[in-house]
Amino acid sequence: MLTSTPSSADPPEGPRTRPYDPYRDLHAPIRSLYDLPTSPEYLFHEEALKPHRSWGENLQYYTGSGYLAGALAGAAKGTLDGVRSAEPGDTLKLRANRVLNAGGQAGRRLGNSLGIVGLIFAGLESGLLQWRGTDDVLNSVAAGLGTGALYKAAAGPRSAAIAGAIGGIAAAAAVAGKQAVKRYVPI
Repeated sequence: MLTSTPSSADPPEGPRTRPYDPYRDLHAPIRSLYDLPTSPEYLFHEEALKPHRSWGENLQYYTGSGYLAGALAGAAKGTLDGVRSAEPGDTLKLRANRVLNAGGQAGRRLGNSLGIVGLIFAGLESGLLQWRGTDDVLNSVAAGLGTGALYKAAAGPRSAAIAGAIGGIAAAAAVAGKQAVKRYVPI
């Protein structure tokens, strides 16, 4: 009889399914339980063995989330600025136009800026992952440091150094926050 030692690709021992009753809240006499898997499902077995996102997925995730967050924050700030800049003699149509223009302009500007920051961060993090061969906190912190420095490089070495330090601290805080959420927030 052949026995194999567990590898890192094998899931941990324990229940692999959980019972699911779609009619539980209805208090109906119908009882049909389904066994749903507790681990994520993948189309191909190779996907389950990957410990992290690919560089393309990283690029899309960070660039898209940066753009979306920047666009929403910029639109909110621009809308407030547009409301504040209303003059007493303006018609409702002119006020609405001013608010929409200010929100759209600020949203585009901040969205594009944060999208570029996400693009640089994703490229640096994926490059460091390939270069070092490990996926750890140091990659994220170094990518944050490099992102800040590259983003503000045209403003001079002092601005680049300050932005790099802020980027490294922000990346370290994000990683620490993610680990805290994983540990202390039940799902």
